[in-house]
Amino acid sequence: MRANNRWLASDSIRCPGCRLHTDLCVCALLVPRPTRTRVVLVTHVRELSKPTNTGRLALACIEGARLVERGHRDGGLASIACEPDSQPLLLYPVPGAIPLDAWKTAQPAAADRVTLVVPDGTWRQTKRVRYRIPGLAHLPSVCLPTGLPSLFRLRHAGSSQRLATLEAIAHALRILDEPEIAERLMHIFQVVVDRSLWSNGRLTAAEVTGGIPAGASQDGPRNTAEQKLRAGQAPAAALREQ
Repeated sequence: MRANNRWLASDSIRCPGCRLHTDLCVCALLVPRPTRTRVVLVTHVRELSKPTNTGRLALACIEGARLVERGHRDGGLASIACEPDSQPLLLYPVPGAIPLDAWKTAQPAAADRVTLVVPDGTWRQTKRVRYRIPGLAHLPSVCLPTGLPSLFRLRHAGSSQRLATLEAIAHALRILDEPEIAERLMHIFQVVVDRSLWSNGRLTAAEVTGGIPAGASQDGPRNTAEQKLRAGQAPAAALREQ
């Protein structure tokens, strides 16, 4: 199985785009698609580099999606600016949030485009976002319908109905009448989750959505380290720690 020592867990074996191990890269699937809905992702600066972060994948797959980073050492906070022809909505289950499907039903046929503002990170991080980014506290808040189980098995969320960011965006876009991009996002999400579970020995290759890339190995990064060491490219301590 994949080793967990510090050198092997470094960026040298992870794709800079999708953050999976290079032999399991999914970047070929991350093609931006146009949407009527504008998506703004609000995420902590430390979150984007985590291999389990799925918000980064949404940014890569949705044309024009915007990233607002928070948590910089200088303390600077970006504000959320929405186009005048757009209806901003905060997608987060705060007390009093309106189910998105109910909100959608109440809108006129010629309603403005939606700007979906999505907090990204752990639940502990995201519950504070509304009051730390200027303008968010005053946005109408919407939530997804109850009973949507999460397929995310890479990070413990404390509840089976706490969705990963990419899942939440996909469900929201489906409600907002964009089913094709929603299905595309869910497919990519499942591929990422399955490949990661396979690399940890929790799925067989036959169970992985879309299959395993040719040449990928559950011991791939270890083999890469050994090859680099023999070629004089990797620190000897990397193998001594194994």
